[in-house]
Amino acid sequence: MTVSRRHLLLSAGAMTLAGCTPEAAQASEARYANSPFRRMTAAQWRERLPAASYRVLRQAGTERPFTSPLDDEKRTGTFVCRGCDLPLFRSDWKYDSRTGWPSFWQVMADNISTKTDFDIGIPRTEYHCARCLGHQGHVFDDGPRPTGKRYCNNGVALKFVPT
Repeated sequence: MTVSRRHLLLSAGAMTLAGCTPEAAQASEARYANSPFRRMTAAQWRERLPAASYRVLRQAGTERPFTSPLDDEKRTGTFVCRGCDLPLFRSDWKYDSRTGWPSFWQVMADNISTKTDFDIGIPRTEYHCARCLGHQGHVFDDGPRPTGKRYCNNGVALKFVPT
């Protein structure tokens, strides 16, 4: 793929809006460069994950809205990547965005990385687990204070660990 100047500028702008500079995203991924999750084959991932989770985490799919039980999860705990158990969100960062997906106003920034995707024809900021590179969802600028962010996550990409 040829990267145009426009694509590069849109990518950098979307990452900046998401609160994650290209350098920070690279640093998050670099910290986990030697993770065994980076060396797993597609067959190993298929064996490890339920089919719906595999489609989202490994193929950047999207689950249907209002289908995840995690959208209604209200207990105290931590939401972790279903692929590798890396903590991504604290339960007190979750809120009801009324979109049908678990949504959070803050993320454990060192544990995610971002990139711009154009899958629907416009630039969006996709975020993924920094350790296993599993797709989680997209971040938008229509969330509540104090950050104004909405990390819109696929429920099948997460596990909830109560405290």
